[in-house]
Amino acid sequence: MALYEHVLLARQDVSAQQVEALVDQFKGIIEANGGSVPKVEYWGVKSLGYRIKKNRKAHYSLLNIDAPAAAVAEMERQMRINEDVLRFMTIRVEELEEGQSVMLQKRDRDERSDRFDRGPGGDRFDRGPRRERPRREDDATEAAVEA
Repeated sequence: MALYEHVLLARQDVSAQQVEALVDQFKGIIEANGGSVPKVEYWGVKSLGYRIKKNRKAHYSLLNIDAPAAAVAEMERQMRINEDVLRFMTIRVEELEEGQSVMLQKRDRDERSDRFDRGPGGDRFDRGPRRERPRREDDATEAAVEA
């Protein structure tokens, strides 16, 4: 069987539970046609690069699929019929990624960076007033030569 990565964009107005139900429905189609879905990741609501069917945001989900081409074709046919699915993309891959995808790793990293205590100005990179750095001997001799 072939290996696929499938990304699904669902309308923003549906809840996360409804998106999960959609993913379970499509997962059931794959399994009914002799395939398996070893990993499902919900990436959350993200802004779209441009409006799609009057939506500016969408729920993103990733499915790693191990199935025959006919099962994937049937799942895509069902997605075209469903009004809650804005877009989808299926890519055939040589091997499936183990562990978290890059998108979840990025989200974890962003959450950790928000935990840092922000300075008095509110900027996390604000390190306070700048201090004069001590002069090195090389700098002192260059200044003496120039004078």
